Amino acid sequence: MSYVVDRRLNAKNKSTVNRQRFLDRYRDHIKKAVQQAVDKRSIKDIESGEQISIPSRDISEPTFHHGQGGVRNRVLPGNKEFVSGDKIQRPESGGGSGSGKGDASDSGEGEDEFVFQITQEEFLNYMFEDLELPNLVKRQLTGGEEFKYHRAGIANEGNPGKVNIVRSLRAANARRMALTGQKRKQLRAFEEELATLVGEDDPLVAARRKELEQLIAELKSRIKRVPWLDDFDLKYNLQVKHPVPSSKAVMFCVMDVSGSMDQATKDVAKRFFLLLYLFLQRSYGHTEVVFIRHHTSAKEVDEQEFFYSRETGGTIVSSALRLMDEIIDARFPTSEWNIYCAQASDGDNWNDDSSVCYKMLVEHIMQKVQYFSYIEITPRDHQALWRSYEQVEENFPDSFAMRQIQSLADIYPVFRDLFHKKAA
Repeated sequence: MSYVVDRRLNAKNKSTVNRQRFLDRYRDHIKKAVQQAVDKRSIKDIESGEQISIPSRDISEPTFHHGQGGVRNRVLPGNKEFVSGDKIQRPESGGGSGSGKGDASDSGEGEDEFVFQITQEEFLNYMFEDLELPNLVKRQLTGGEEFKYHRAGIANEGNPGKVNIVRSLRAANARRMALTGQKRKQLRAFEEELATLVGEDDPLVAARRKELEQLIAELKSRIKRVPWLDDFDLKYNLQVKHPVPSSKAVMFCVMDVSGSMDQATKDVAKRFFLLLYLFLQRSYGHTEVVFIRHHTSAKEVDEQEFFYSRETGGTIVSSALRLMDEIIDARFPTSEWNIYCAQASDGDNWNDDSSVCYKMLVEHIMQKVQYFSYIEITPRDHQALWRSYEQVEENFPDSFAMRQIQSLADIYPVFRDLFHKKAA
């Protein structure tokens, strides 16, 4: 058996390239394990790493080995049975004691699965792969924090790293031609005159020739003293900053905390919103998140209170929608912001309030938001709120989506379904 081992090292003696190749090869196994981990984890440890198990049969690698036949010379120390010239019968094919399926053995050990650890960064990459905020557009055209540099001609001053070599040499050549043009013209005239005086023995001609040689040498010296490249010959590429249109977005997280929402239902809602919060933080650094909890009345809260407060009460869903509409008008003008909303409820609502919710959505909110997603966490039949929201979905099929969650296992598939990346 022959083995080829790649021992080339990179930074910190870790084979990052080989690891990335391994992760790409077993992407399907890892994504499945990540999905299972999301369903099992608690809220606090959902953004840590994860152990991934892959069946041994799925990680078999090609190996180099000797084929049948051929002549081989081997030296075996401690040989007491054979001498030179003896012929040894080749064992039958498959008769060796290597690993693999075959008869039982009383020795040796192995592993059913290959287990390795992925980092928090890799875990989140697989968890949020192919997800995006729908209908995100660039609204803010000026005054943004991001800029892009554009070429804006040539400048006489700048960073040494921005020197334009061609323009600098062209300027230097033009300067030398301007400063030495008259001298070169005189030099050519003196050289032509000197060429006509060669071969004559007249003393006056000899004196003139000597005088011309001195003038020529002096002119060449003066031309040579002109610097080949001077400081003011340097030209620099000028670059100016232009603001890049920014995609400002805000996500409203609306959760029902009424008495009809038992602790298990609230935990499911919290898991969904935590996934959404991690996704926004990771993929959209400048996205703001507004947390709204409601029972008979709605209240804007911070992250800690949204996820861990135990407040409860009756159910009036329209109070949350009304508060959301007020916050949009006060702080998030639609001309500058991409507005999203994710709402979680068990479907219970106060008597005639569902019709009020329909009116609020159709007449006010849906004209302002890019995307509104509603999840109903219940194994029971749908009630009036779901039927009212179905009418909203009929009116706004591209910007309104609703799904049902019955158990923890439904959270991640529903989340990916609501925020999957749509084909262009």
